[in-house]
This record gives sequence, structure tokens and C-alpha cells, in this order.
Amino acid sequence: MAVLAVDFGTSNTAAAVLDGGAVRRLSIEAGADTLPTAVFFPPRGAMRIGQGAAEALIDGEEGRYMRALKSVLGTPLLHEARLIGGKRRSLSEVITAFLSVLKDRAEAQTGQRFTRVLSGRPVHFHTNDPEKDAQAEADLRACYRAAGFETVDFLPEPEAAARASQGPNGETGLIVDIGGGTSDFTLFRRGAAIEVLASHGVRLGGTDFDQAISLAHVMPEFGLGGQLTRTLADGLLPVPRAIYVDLATWAMIPFLYTAEVRRMVDDLVAHAVDRPRLARLQSVLRDELGHDVAFAVEAGKIAANGGPRGEIGLGLVEAGLSVPVTTGSMNAALGQAREELIRAVYDTLSLAAVPPAGVDHVILVGGSSLMGVVSDVMTQICPAARISRAEAFTAVVDGLALATGD
Repeated sequence: MAVLAVDFGTSNTAAAVLDGGAVRRLSIEAGADTLPTAVFFPPRGAMRIGQGAAEALIDGEEGRYMRALKSVLGTPLLHEARLIGGKRRSLSEVITAFLSVLKDRAEAQTGQRFTRVLSGRPVHFHTNDPEKDAQAEADLRACYRAAGFETVDFLPEPEAAARASQGPNGETGLIVDIGGGTSDFTLFRRGAAIEVLASHGVRLGGTDFDQAISLAHVMPEFGLGGQLTRTLADGLLPVPRAIYVDLATWAMIPFLYTAEVRRMVDDLVAHAVDRPRLARLQSVLRDELGHDVAFAVEAGKIAANGGPRGEIGLGLVEAGLSVPVTTGSMNAALGQAREELIRAVYDTLSLAAVPPAGVDHVILVGGSSLMGVVSDVMTQICPAARISRAEAFTAVVDGLALATGD
């Protein structure tokens, strides 16, 4: 019975099978090896996934867009029922619906029926919380089973990527897999088979990079860091930070569009020292522009990563509004993330008792590994190692497909 390999990622998803001993990636979305892990629920009609979901949002269609679904695994939020697409459903049901569509499309493309799946998983869904980590895997297993898979197995994503990597026998390699929600590391020795020396992971990824950049560059334009007057006393109060953190977090954006949150922001505007900035926040929530802002931050991040400067365009919020983002300002915003990456790499090396000089080859995997901060960190820690980029978005699913042949 054929096994479907699935890399269900925070930002992107891919599927593949082993066909005659070779990896065959499946175009779950026409003409592409991957699709965004995103869904769109219109008030009526069928759910859309992947690029179709993003296009519905960009086109301004009425409905609920959701992304970064993987990040809620292992949390109570996964099972809370909310009104989505005209009916009450949980995020667990949303993930199941996404996986069901993926299964149907894989079966239609291959002509095979899949009852077994080998899924990637981060080394740790949640850092330093074994109970929550176990719950996250159990949650994802339940979603796969509800989607129609009878047998569900998991393989850590960086170990899968190691299987797909190339290099001479005898070398010691380090997979650095920076995805949308987690950063995972596998130190291995290459021989007739891959010998895993140590694996480690932390809950840090591209969505966290986006959040940090948004909080540093965009949210001040919406009132973060501002002050409020008191109603019945003298003096000033700081504008609460929590709503801005949620607005800068992909998975939390849909839950801000409630009457209760809007009333709270109306009250903030009424007491704001700088009302025009708080009024922008009011507009974002009223017109449900949170994902548009998040996409603009992501685009600005990519532009600044590829050159000295980018722009975060916020014209949908206010005509002509934009925020510059430079390599320097982005690196400053990502300072904490950089330190977390450094600690995680050293922790991985320590687990295997291998010094940095003992690493021959660093392989960067995952869409967020394209960020300059990642290659800078690895050059700093392992200056003697050669650093190469694997197929950023498909190395994990390729390795998973190869593992189905074991």
C-alpha cells in the first residue's frame, strides 16, 4: 500500500510519493510543488486552500482567511469552536478539512488510495514543554485520522532533510531547518546510511521574524508605544501592548475581529494622546485588514533581506502610508531571534559532543533559512564549514518520501 509523504508546514505544505525508488512531488496546487498552508471560508460555498485562499483575500472577497494553523497544535485554542464560514467550527476541524483536500488531490493525481501517511514534525512543537509537545503530536495525528488516514507516522523534519541531502561519505553535516513556526537542527554523519548524532529544535520561525519586524516598524504607526489620558485622574497611561502582539501574529489575526475588541479600541481612541495613530488601528479592525498588513510586512522583510532597503506599504490603511525597513533596522528587530538561534545551534552541538570545528557541511533548509540572519549566524559559529542551501521548500518532503521506502 502506497504511503503519502506530507510536509505540513506553518507557512507551506508539500506532498510526495516514492515512485520506482525516486521521489515524485505531487502538484497539490496546479504547477507548484508546494502550496501555502492557508484556508479561506466564504460565507457560503466551499472552503478554498493554498493560493486560492490568498487570492480570495487579496481580491477583497467576503470571508475568513486563516494561516499558520500548525502553530496552535497542542494549545486549548485548537479546540475552541468559533463562527467560521457561516458555522461554528474549531481550528482542529479546519486543519482536518485542509488535510482532507490534500488527500483527495493526491489520490486524484496518482490514481492511488492513501490510507498511510508519513508526516514531518518539528523536533519540538513547543520548547521546553514535553507535555504540550506530546499533545501537539496527538492533535496532528487526530487531524490526519479524521481526514481519512488510518496509519499515521511521524519523522522529525530535519532528519528527513538529512536523508535528502548530498555530500561525501564520512562528512559531518548540520541541517538548519528554519520554517514558518520552528527552527530545527540535526547533526549527522554521512555513510552508507545517515547516522543521526543529535536533533534539537526551538519554537522560533519566520512568523516570529514577521512579528518582530511588525512590532518594531508598523505597530508604532498604529499607536504602539503611545499614551492614554486617564478618565478620572491626572497623568498618562501606556497604550496596552497585547492587541498589537496579536495583530502582528499570523494565527491570532482572525480572532481580533470581534465587537468586544472593536469596543475596546474605540475606547483607546477616545483617550489617546495621538488619536490619528490609534484611529489607524481602529480602521484595520473595522475593515479587517490585519492579513493585508501582515502580507505587507512579509514583502518588506523579503525586500530588505535582498537589498539595503525595503518598504512596508500600508496604503490600504491610509492613502500614501508606508514604512521603510532597512537591513540595519531589520537586524535590530531580529536581535533576540538571532540570540535564540545561536543558543539552539550550540545546544545541538553540545548534545552530540561535537565542536563547531567538527562540522564539515551546513545545509540550510526551509523558507526562512533564506534570511540573511541565518547564514550570518552559521558563518559565525562554523566558519570552516561549507554552507549550502538545499531545496528550501521541498527538502523535507523529499526526505520523507525517501523514508517511506525503508
